Amino acid sequence: MTHQNQTHTTGTDGVRRPGRRLVRAALAVTTVAGLGIAGAGVARAGGAAASTPTCSVSGLSASFGESLGGGMNHQGVVVKLKNTSAHTCLLRGYPGLGLENAAHRTLPSTTHWGDTWYAKSPAKTTLSLRKGQSAEAVIAWTHANTGTSDAVHAAYLQVTPPAATSHKTLKFPEWVDHGDLHVTALAYRISITH
Repeated sequence: MTHQNQTHTTGTDGVRRPGRRLVRAALAVTTVAGLGIAGAGVARAGGAAASTPTCSVSGLSASFGESLGGGMNHQGVVVKLKNTSAHTCLLRGYPGLGLENAAHRTLPSTTHWGDTWYAKSPAKTTLSLRKGQSAEAVIAWTHANTGTSDAVHAAYLQVTPPAATSHKTLKFPEWVDHGDLHVTALAYRISITH
């Protein structure tokens, strides 16, 4: 079609032939119609995925799974997000994390997304969770001791599902060096390496 628009055909007498313009116009209409049909197919295909909602905070429960210990002051835990709603929903990416004190006031913390001491982070994948199905991520941190400079003493952990603006709160009576938390992407199951 690009060549059609760039080429101008004239007759031997130097006069443009109206028939050529009609052919080009017909080709343009056919091409646009074809693109519209293809676009409708893409819209229909995307509509199927769009009909499954993102998991809402109210439709999820959060809990801890396996506790992970280790040398060199490392500690970790598996966090699980379970679909408690009546319908299938989607999760993709990393959970957000935050620390709170005993009065539920936010403490200084930083969340690092990717590999942790205990597990290699899976690639970000869209997870389709049926009612009762869970996804998990591995959280890791260090805790040298209670007297470490900039150590944060938490009482609770905030867990924010991907694409959410509110969070679930879990009891988390832990010392976290510098408030640094490391977390993997969510997956149906994550292999622990340490």
